[in-house]
Amino acid sequence: MGEETIKKIQDAGVVGAGGAGFPTHVKVSASARTIVVNGAECEPLLRVDQQLMARNAKEMIEGLKTVMELTGAQEGIIALKDKYKEAINTLQREIAGKPIKLNVLDDFYPAGDEHVTVYETTGKLVPQGGIPLKVDCVVTNVETLINVAGALAGQPVVDTYITVTGAIASPVTLKLPIGTPINTALSLAGAGNLKGMKVIDGGPMMGKIVEDLAEPITKTTKGLIVLPEDHPLITKRQKAIDRIIRESNAACIQCRFCTDLCPRYLLGHKLEPHKIMRALKHIQGQEEALKMAMVCSECGVCEQYACIVDLSPRKVNAMLKKELGKKGLKPEMPKEQAVLNIQPHRKIPVKRLISRLGLTQYDKKAPLSENEYTVDKVYIKLHQHVGAPSIPVVKMGQRVQRGSLIAKIPDNALGANIHASISGTVVEISDSIVITSGEGSDR
Repeated sequence: MGEETIKKIQDAGVVGAGGAGFPTHVKVSASARTIVVNGAECEPLLRVDQQLMARNAKEMIEGLKTVMELTGAQEGIIALKDKYKEAINTLQREIAGKPIKLNVLDDFYPAGDEHVTVYETTGKLVPQGGIPLKVDCVVTNVETLINVAGALAGQPVVDTYITVTGAIASPVTLKLPIGTPINTALSLAGAGNLKGMKVIDGGPMMGKIVEDLAEPITKTTKGLIVLPEDHPLITKRQKAIDRIIRESNAACIQCRFCTDLCPRYLLGHKLEPHKIMRALKHIQGQEEALKMAMVCSECGVCEQYACIVDLSPRKVNAMLKKELGKKGLKPEMPKEQAVLNIQPHRKIPVKRLISRLGLTQYDKKAPLSENEYTVDKVYIKLHQHVGAPSIPVVKMGQRVQRGSLIAKIPDNALGANIHASISGTVVEISDSIVITSGEGSDR
């Protein structure tokens, strides 16, 4: 297996489908004792992973076995929630007799945070500022493993699964060609009239407002949430950072709820958001407090659930991380770290979180559609993964077939290959490769 298998994964352009898009061929080149499958899908309203675990369990387990063999892992642990009954039943049959087990979690947020998932499944603490490999673990995503199985069969990554939900008639989960414009994806889901609406790309806790609906979906797109433009989730995200800082300076009462509910703080990280908010008022001499923002995962608990005066510690932390990053600073790795005794009692029930977010009316099933969707034009970004943008290997006017290589990893760089998601003609090469199917071409 070894190098030949890793090459197939690299050639297929497999990246982490549930996060930042780290190239999978690099991740599986490491050695680890445990592979943790993050099937918790903790963002409210999203439904992709739970349905893939039920419908594509065989492929997922095949991908998991491959990753275990490549990394030399002795065990595989699938972390998923107790409420995913169909997935649990299907997976139990598929893992029988294999060194793989299920770790069934309660329905809490953020169960899918990488550090939280590793602790809940193995009891190991990923060090502050570190990655799971520091505790002999590799964490991977459900769809990523399915794509690994596809890579072994010579199938490149050309599609992705997304849940389209929120203020639409019939929430649904779709399998769409990578590069499909967001407005096209919404239309296919029956969300045609978007007057007075805004769209969040991702989950309600960590997702971002889509400023241009002509933007395409990528290998890491997992959800599109349609909400009225006056919904609190939308109005809060649209606040400018200078206003957020003014409000923080004027209204923060140092109740420390943001700290006491912070998932990373509860795991022993040196992160106390209330102190960061206080330090904003008196910048001089507060460098150490401000540097704590570097270990924030931006899960949103502080601003969407904990704060009683509607402030935004998360956005403050994000701003500080950006500024400190410009100075070349990185999160520190403390010598000692211990989980707080209160950690098991501070997990946030998802149902309660959904209510707090004002999303109860949108908490509906989004069944996985069996339809094959035809898209006439795709905008395939050259940078939809961690690392360097891919280098085009096609020219304007060139005919390409679905699955053919259109951009490759730069020499001696971290990156991922990119493939045509539809058959057609290359009509533009910029930060994206635009392909139009043209008259008479097939998908």
